Amino acid sequence: MSLKDKINEDLKAAMKSGDKLRLETVRSIRALILEFEKSGADHELNADDELKMLTTAAKKRKDSIEQYRNAKREDLATKEESELKILQEYLPKELTEEEVKEEIKKTAESIGAKSKEDFPKLMPQVMKILKGKADGKLVKAAVEKFLGIN
Repeated sequence: MSLKDKINEDLKAAMKSGDKLRLETVRSIRALILEFEKSGADHELNADDELKMLTTAAKKRKDSIEQYRNAKREDLATKEESELKILQEYLPKELTEEEVKEEIKKTAESIGAKSKEDFPKLMPQVMKILKGKADGKLVKAAVEKFLGIN
């Protein structure tokens, strides 16, 4: 089942159940899909596009949560957290910090990265593998720690 079909099904279910937060969040995802379709992209919506769309939406929620907390608006931060949880249902399961470190170690061994000078080689390789599976900030911090930067 494609993301578009799943979203349409979940939209119907949210309408029937009366869950306003879920309805609002699913509608926002549906709007992203419709926006992509009308953008004139020269290809159909594929899994990579779906992943990029959802991770961008999740990242916006995380940034909003941080901003609201800094502004002492806990009510808005809680709402964004709830929306983020719903968004994460559509994203692949995020890897733990240990799993990220293990992947970095494997990748570093395969390309021979050992020092901070190898960061520009290692980081893109690791991100290609972990795209959508781990937060970029976490990956960057783990790569830096692995290479002894900081």
